[in-house]
Amino acid sequence: MSQAVQAPVQPRVYSRDQHPISRAAISDNALKVLYRLRDAGFRSCLVGGGVRDLLLGREPKDFDVATDAHPEDVRRLFRNCRLIGRRFRLAHVTFGREIIEVATFRAPFGAENEEGNIELSEDGRILRDNSYGTIEQDAWRRDFTINALYYDIANYSVLDFTNGVIDLHEGVLRLIGDDPEQRLREDPVRMLRAVRFGAKLGLRIAPEVDQALHRFAGLLTSVAPARLFDEVIKLFHSGAAVTCLDELERFGLFEAMFPQAAECFADPETGPAQRDFLVEALKNTDARIRDGMGVHPAFLYAAILWAPVRREAGARLDAGEEPVAAWQQAGSMVLERQVQRVSIPKRYSLVVREIWELQQRLPRNQGGRALKLLGHPRFRAGYDFLCLRARAGEADPELCAWWTEFQDSDAARQQQRPAAGAPDTATRPRRGRSRRRPRAVS
Repeated sequence: MSQAVQAPVQPRVYSRDQHPISRAAISDNALKVLYRLRDAGFRSCLVGGGVRDLLLGREPKDFDVATDAHPEDVRRLFRNCRLIGRRFRLAHVTFGREIIEVATFRAPFGAENEEGNIELSEDGRILRDNSYGTIEQDAWRRDFTINALYYDIANYSVLDFTNGVIDLHEGVLRLIGDDPEQRLREDPVRMLRAVRFGAKLGLRIAPEVDQALHRFAGLLTSVAPARLFDEVIKLFHSGAAVTCLDELERFGLFEAMFPQAAECFADPETGPAQRDFLVEALKNTDARIRDGMGVHPAFLYAAILWAPVRREAGARLDAGEEPVAAWQQAGSMVLERQVQRVSIPKRYSLVVREIWELQQRLPRNQGGRALKLLGHPRFRAGYDFLCLRARAGEADPELCAWWTEFQDSDAARQQQRPAAGAPDTATRPRRGRSRRRPRAVS
């Protein structure tokens, strides 16, 4: 196996007849950006994941452009452009719902450039990176060799500065350069990207990268929680969620992001069963993505944090709290702790709470309650969550079957259908309440 790559004097150039990329496979809007930049005298290349996926015969999810034009130059060329970012100044060129991201070639650390600036934290993290350079310099600022590939619109060639094409053909995921620690300190999120690319593309992680991930997993706790939210979604909505979970746990990255869930899974008595539920949920997510169906971030977070919510609620119930209050407070406490590591926007955390709440309400299907629950805006998510719990052996399968048949029944049968299913294992029976004695009239 080859060692860490060294900078070539010149890039390997794969001419049009030496690679499979066709302009027909590239977004029309990305081509518009590439051609307009070229016609204005700038160098413009398709870069990163789009090039990688096209070389693999995959359909890219999005297309990114790299250029020697500065962000302000891009904005002058495109009326439908806006500049974003403080950490990395980027241009977003918008075509309806499609966004073409345009980045200026970046210079190495320490390069003299009066117009830009680079700021590092004491531990080596990139806080700001707006120092602009050449395409050769830009390639060596990227994360993995397979992502440092450029499709040059000037002559339709593929430029490879880091031996990325070879690694792609060999199925190896390798960090650029010979110092994995420096690369991970610059941006610890690269550890999550390594897991995602390895799982999604079926690549084996190079030994030196594997060792670095084990050693530096703790760096992930220094990443802003808001940034990790997006990365978690990319991981578990990649179509290879179960593999991602296995790899995150292997490197200690899951514990860094979800310490409460990791602690529950580590319990020798209850942990395996609780992890089984999450695996069922992730298998379901992978299947939905494979079938082109929608997936919701709230459902994912509800599944990841379900084990700590059950544990917290159980402790409160044992302490004598009323069930409704116990479950509500448990959800609040778990979410409050979680957002210190990975933030969950309120628009999603509210849905997470509703999914958890429905796990307590769905077993109470007597009388008109079932019809009322059927009209709940989160009923379908709560029902799916219940059935996943049943498949994992945590909830009563008869209750899931009852709700399945109830939904398929016509209105008349729904009115007549008796309640069924044993009490759900997530809830505990309410204590009997004694009637209040009337106050004595003085």
